[in-house]
Amino acid sequence: MSQHDYTIDNQSFPAFRTDLNNVLGAINSTNSGSSRPSSAVAGTIWLDTSGAATAQLLKMYDGAADILLGTVNFTANTIDWSDSAITLGANSVDSDNYVDGSIDLAHLAADSVDATKIADNAISEEHLDVTSITGHTAETSIADGDTILIHDASASALRKMTKANFVSGIGGTNTPAFEAYLSSAQSVSDATLTKAQPNTELFDTDSAYDNSSTYRFTPQVAGKYLIWGVIAGYSDAASQVDIVKTLIYKNGSVARNVTMDMRSNPGRYIMPHVQTIQEANGSTDYFEFYGYVNGTTGSQTFQASTSNLDGTRWGAYKLIT
Repeated sequence: MSQHDYTIDNQSFPAFRTDLNNVLGAINSTNSGSSRPSSAVAGTIWLDTSGAATAQLLKMYDGAADILLGTVNFTANTIDWSDSAITLGANSVDSDNYVDGSIDLAHLAADSVDATKIADNAISEEHLDVTSITGHTAETSIADGDTILIHDASASALRKMTKANFVSGIGGTNTPAFEAYLSSAQSVSDATLTKAQPNTELFDTDSAYDNSSTYRFTPQVAGKYLIWGVIAGYSDAASQVDIVKTLIYKNGSVARNVTMDMRSNPGRYIMPHVQTIQEANGSTDYFEFYGYVNGTTGSQTFQASTSNLDGTRWGAYKLIT
């Protein structure tokens, strides 16, 4: 480091060479010294080395005083520029020229980062604010064509799915389904299996139950169904009913039979309940409801129901599997 008065006097060769080298040394060290060079003129740039190696001052003399240009840190190999704005050309600063954590939000313009600047798979859940979901307009219902977002585990990717496909994928609804009851008593022959004829529907989601002729449940959706029923066996003679049976038939054969045998203590009104899970092929399989009343005397009937009072009734619904 050196300074020079930038005046080379007439002198012999060895002295001239020494003086010239000193000039070049001053230029090469940016006129380094602990004070301004005595030869400084307006425009002279010099390095004030009076401070520590971490805070040496680069100055320009304007003819009257020194202007601080920046602080040089020889330990960290950095310079902090002072009192000025620097205009950089396009792409003049790349990742090699800034340190981690050196750019904060205050130095980013609004909307300066858009989709073209974000790499695929670059945003994780920790960088998403809850308002990205909660900030949207609330919806109170969902149509079949509405879309939801799911994670496809097999592809490790996000996928969209319609409500209809989503519901289908998790098993769907408990339909077809129905429930029907006898609106008036059905007379039956004693000790004879008889098809019950519940003629009043509480509901029948898919019109799969015939409540006027065959009294069959023929679901047109394949799957497993829970089928239940109760025969209200009755005799018009007090305490004369011995046996009542409730049966579910599939395709003309018994699928499930529940019997109440009261021969040691006959009653007048006996109601065995039956319940079974059956597979249906969704086309030709059908189910029927049968009963049996054995009485010692009197006339036997399947007793009627009302919409809220149990009597003879049956129903079914598809299981979600």
